[in-house]
Amino acid sequence: MKVLVSHPTLNANSKNLVVGLLKNNLLFKLFTSIAIFPEQFLYKISSNPKLKDLRRRSLERAWQPYTRSKSFFEFGRLLASRLHFNTLVKHETGFFCVEKVYQKHDKWVANSLAKAKRNGLLGVYAYEDGALSTFLKAKQLGLHCIYDLPIGYWKSARLLMQKEFEINPQWSSTLTGFNDSNKKLAQKDQELALADVVFVASSFTKKTLEEYSGNLPEIKVIPYGFPEVRQKKTYVPLVNRKLKILFIGGLSQRKGLSYLFEAVAGLEDKIELTIVGHKAVANCDALNKALEKHTWIPSLSHDQVLKCMREHDVFVFPSLFEGFGLVITEAMSQGVPVITTERTAGPDLIEHDKNGWIVPAGSSNAIKEVFIKILEKPEIVEQYGLAAQNKAQTRPWSVYGQEMAEAFSSLNNF
Repeated sequence: MKVLVSHPTLNANSKNLVVGLLKNNLLFKLFTSIAIFPEQFLYKISSNPKLKDLRRRSLERAWQPYTRSKSFFEFGRLLASRLHFNTLVKHETGFFCVEKVYQKHDKWVANSLAKAKRNGLLGVYAYEDGALSTFLKAKQLGLHCIYDLPIGYWKSARLLMQKEFEINPQWSSTLTGFNDSNKKLAQKDQELALADVVFVASSFTKKTLEEYSGNLPEIKVIPYGFPEVRQKKTYVPLVNRKLKILFIGGLSQRKGLSYLFEAVAGLEDKIELTIVGHKAVANCDALNKALEKHTWIPSLSHDQVLKCMREHDVFVFPSLFEGFGLVITEAMSQGVPVITTERTAGPDLIEHDKNGWIVPAGSSNAIKEVFIKILEKPEIVEQYGLAAQNKAQTRPWSVYGQEMAEAFSSLNNF
């Protein structure tokens, strides 16, 4: 079945989906906002460090015949963000806000479907917040509506995270994901209602859809792939040094940060904690005081992230609500065992106590117990790390792309 893929900004999973579809001759067209190809002017100037955001939008030359782009609003968003014109990118209301980028893109795709169907299009693949207009038009034309939900369902998020406002009020200011208007939330539900099939990347994301009140179509769980394993990690014996623990992600309570800091408390003489990520808000006293006690790095490039991972013993990702958690696969690919919760893709990727650890979300004691176990038997860092890297080698991104293509092929039975 020839499918049109719609994604305004493109990320690792959407790009590898396109790779899989192209390889299997299933891609009709890719619609995105900014698409830069070798030899183009934008590609040449994107080598300037100040324009690194553009280089991330560069695509393989083989994609060019299949790609259509319309970039005004996304260019505006990038420029306004770079110049700190915050009013222009204000959540939902700014002229160049990300919601506006998705809405304009969605309507552009919808207006292109009639012609595309005449040329052989059978289905559209669209992502959360950018699918409503596309799906409404697709239904009129008799096209299949294939939906990608990259993070858990919003009602489940509110139910699970509301507890954090009560349990940890001093961290509540970092929970910034509750600002969506009723209109935006209703749109998410409309998109789900129109979908003929829903793709998710983790069993946890599928579970969150149990809170959806409407009738759900088939839900397919296909986890993302691992980055390429390029080098083996050097494991330094835990002799006369501290256990090096790493967290990378947005600095908010949704990531379970308070529980990580609590788990380290009392073990500072044995554990060295490094935190990498931007603060969700600048004025959370609980977060700021916690960061003062440990090593904090606000930002790293992707290559620096992988290097930083290799320099640590264990990666901890105690997220309370996560559609997947790409940092999990990145750490495992670098030979670093991961401690994470059941509210991530961890259970789909990690064999507990074999190549990593799954702990209950919101439990600092459970995290601390793993730390103590490692300190008592430090050789498991290398044992589990090698096992994690072996797992990564069995599921590169190409496997994800191929599994998605095979799933699309089966949709002919609609």
